[in-house]
This record gives sequence, structure tokens and C-alpha cells, in this order.
Amino acid sequence: MADKLKITLVKSTIGAIPKHRRTVEALGLKKLNKTVELPDNACTRGMVKQVKHLVKVEEI
Repeated sequence: MADKLKITLVKSTIGAIPKHRRTVEALGLKKLNKTVELPDNACTRGMVKQVKHLVKVEEI
């Protein structure tokens, strides 16, 4: 298992349901094509799984 996850917002949240919009914002992603590095833990994995259609994930 990797130490960190590199998460990039690849699809706009304009048409997304409000819960998914808040999840993307909680991940630290505000603009399209922006990337954040977060620790690889159960909490982060769960949030990414919820919005997997909006983000791209790479293990670092």
C-alpha cells in the first residue's frame, strides 16, 4: 500500500449532486485539473470511492 494518494479533479462538479460536491471540496479540490496529495487511509479511500467518476487517483 502506498503512503500517499495523488488525487486530481478531472470532471466538473457543476452537474454533481450536492453531497458529491461537498466531498470533492473536503478533499481539497476547488478547481478543475488541480491536484492534491493526501495520506492513503480508509477515510480518504472512502471519499475517493464516492466521487470516483469525478477524480483520477494515483498511488505515490
